[in-house]
Amino acid sequence: MNSLAGARVLVGVGGGIAAYKTAHLVRGLVGEGADVQVIPTASSLQFVGAATWEALSHHEVLTSVFERVEEVAHVRVGQQADLVVIAPATADLLARLRMGRGDDLLTASLLVTRAPVVVAPAMHTEMWEHPATVENVAVLRERGLVVLEPAVGRLTGPDSGPGRLPEPAAILDAARAAIAAPRTALGAVHRDLEGRRLLISAGGTREELDPVRFLANHSSGRQGWALAHAALVRGARVTLAAANVQLEDPPGVDRRDVVTAAELASLIAEQREHVDAVVMAAAVADFTAAERSADKIKKSEDPAGQDAPAIALRRTEDILRSAVTWRGEETRPSIVGFAAETGGAGHSALELAAQKARRKGADLLVFNDVTTGVFGSADNSVMILDSEGRQVARSEGSKTQVAHAVLDELVRRLPAVP
Repeated sequence: MNSLAGARVLVGVGGGIAAYKTAHLVRGLVGEGADVQVIPTASSLQFVGAATWEALSHHEVLTSVFERVEEVAHVRVGQQADLVVIAPATADLLARLRMGRGDDLLTASLLVTRAPVVVAPAMHTEMWEHPATVENVAVLRERGLVVLEPAVGRLTGPDSGPGRLPEPAAILDAARAAIAAPRTALGAVHRDLEGRRLLISAGGTREELDPVRFLANHSSGRQGWALAHAALVRGARVTLAAANVQLEDPPGVDRRDVVTAAELASLIAEQREHVDAVVMAAAVADFTAAERSADKIKKSEDPAGQDAPAIALRRTEDILRSAVTWRGEETRPSIVGFAAETGGAGHSALELAAQKARRKGADLLVFNDVTTGVFGSADNSVMILDSEGRQVARSEGSKTQVAHAVLDELVRRLPAVP
């Protein structure tokens, strides 16, 4: 199962006020074609009633192990799930999951499922930081559950801090990443990036021409975001260099915003010694203004419009090549580049990408032919080349599936954890 379309998704709802956000999550899952069964805990029904879940999921809501006894529902529901998402997960629910309790329909279903489990905690900061909760989360992650980091911000009442439920869009992205991830024998997400630190760039840089205009590209950042979500569910710690991206942050990333190619180059130079891999998915401008105008570039009143100003450009730093050169003969960090190509000068897009792979020297180069346009799309089609320009893998489908294909090849090339 590599897609939410047609997937049987069990949504568990814990007893917290953030349960109202889960309604938007259920709507999003159903909108992507998932078959959603909602199991609320008894206390969660104090916040959102069963009628809401039935209206959104188009299924009867089950709340007790004594319902549909003839079907053995407390076993069947968990067995049939392709994915489980728990949102919100309270401190109490995390504790019961860690202990293997099966004292209600939700926890009983979790004991029998062999599907990936995504847990989105929500609670007050003191509860999240309590040693018992910290230990419970660590144990659940060791078992292969994907426990998201809560968001930071306004909580119930005047309090503020870590403990907010991540936004539904971010949880939905994590669900996509989890259902497409490699699995263990028991069906949990294989955390093959546990203990690794990744620097991932995403989006597109902007180069200012004057106070109101800039050079840019069509990159939306969605492929880089998919890479970040995929790396997180596989256990990595992720620093996300976001170049002009307007998307919900993947829960738990260390987001660093940049605007220009120079700012991105500076951030990568700062971080590269501290990470196991650098994945450069951002679309970086090859050129910037030779001299930025301090004032808005004016047009004249010439009706013929024959006096358009000439704008001088200069090359920006080749960030990918700089990273490879800096690394020299060392094996760390592993470096993955991206190349959006079109054919030209008598060569196909693939031939140009292979030339680039050999010229740049990165461990992997992810190539896609953008002749027909992929920017902003939910899908992608790529070939993954090695440093000699040879094709080592191909992936076509959602950007989440492509992200996992890239990480699969990266994992094979990472040196062993000392």
